[in-house]
Amino acid sequence: MKFLRNQLDKAKHHFEKGGKWEKYYYAFEAFDTFLFTPNTTTGSKGVQVRDAVDLKRMMMTVIIAMVPCLLFGMWNVGHQHFLAIGQAATDGAKFLIGLKQVVPVIIVSYGVGLGIEFIFSTLRRHPVNEGFLVTGMLIPLVMPPDIPLWQVALATAFAVVIGKEAFGGTGMNVVNVALTARAFLYFAYPSNISGEVWTYLGDGAQTVAGYSGATPLAISANAISTQASAVAELTSFGSGWAEGIYSFKSMFLGTMPGCIGETSTLMCLIGAAILVMTGVGSWKIILSTFGGAYAMGLLLNALGGNAFMQLPAHYHLVMGGLAFGAVFMATDPVTASQTETGKWIYGFMIGVFTVMIRVFNPAYPEGIMLAILLMNVFAPLIDYFVVSANKKRRMQRATV
Repeated sequence: MKFLRNQLDKAKHHFEKGGKWEKYYYAFEAFDTFLFTPNTTTGSKGVQVRDAVDLKRMMMTVIIAMVPCLLFGMWNVGHQHFLAIGQAATDGAKFLIGLKQVVPVIIVSYGVGLGIEFIFSTLRRHPVNEGFLVTGMLIPLVMPPDIPLWQVALATAFAVVIGKEAFGGTGMNVVNVALTARAFLYFAYPSNISGEVWTYLGDGAQTVAGYSGATPLAISANAISTQASAVAELTSFGSGWAEGIYSFKSMFLGTMPGCIGETSTLMCLIGAAILVMTGVGSWKIILSTFGGAYAMGLLLNALGGNAFMQLPAHYHLVMGGLAFGAVFMATDPVTASQTETGKWIYGFMIGVFTVMIRVFNPAYPEGIMLAILLMNVFAPLIDYFVVSANKKRRMQRATV
């Protein structure tokens, strides 16, 4: 490491003011500070508040929290592959299949996203922001395992340019950047991100008799027309080739088809624990999102109606991407509510809208993406009313 430090120090003067590569200074600085802690201090005189955590380290904490979802997702891609073709395989073989399928998606996401970040940094002459360290990992985790790489590149470019840089860069975006990428693909290329696209089969693979790649949300939504019990549909799914694949236990553990990193509620909860214990993620938003979804599920159970409305409320907590969205998307500090009361309202409404969109829109049974994007837009308004209410109460106390 000392050799690398010395080489960077020798090259630094070429990138500083007056150097021949001056316009690339911020690109150089980004690599330097990513590899080594900056050698600057907050000052030599007076009282200074110092903290070991900077933006890069905070982003790395979020990435570490996503590692359980990533590793499990790689294994599950292989697991679903071998279930679909009816072959037994070791955990190592399953993980290897997932590794080969997922790593290229990650490389494309980071390559395109960071490349655009460096271009904007050079053109605008500002430091490279660290926000894409997290976004670059989130984008692959919310994609199907067999998504075409060119679509990942296009969605990443759209999200970074339109979703972030158009608003001024990291910290200025109105909506979650990773969800912007997924929403772009959903509306631009729906055939590759909806329907039965959640299992990687491979070229020429022959599936077992009776195989279907339908997700539990799609099964529950289809039960509306037959008036069959949604739970019965879920528990009987996979008969003959994957018994119990959509049992509550299986959905909690995540051994089911879905996006690469969002299937396991358990892995998401492990990530949530890391974020909460390190103070990076808001437990209020996470808890209220689950609470809102559960409350809406209970309300629909009480109202009755079609089979999806009668699905037990706790099933909504382990289906689709609710857990992943609640932990890693809704807690985005840039696009979420900032006031403490606002966080409760913001998270609760995400949970409520998620279940509403699932149940009342059979064409789009998953709702967490649209719910978060909608509440991203309303987050500043929620904070405005919370702050206004606080001011009003204080003024009333002052006049007493």
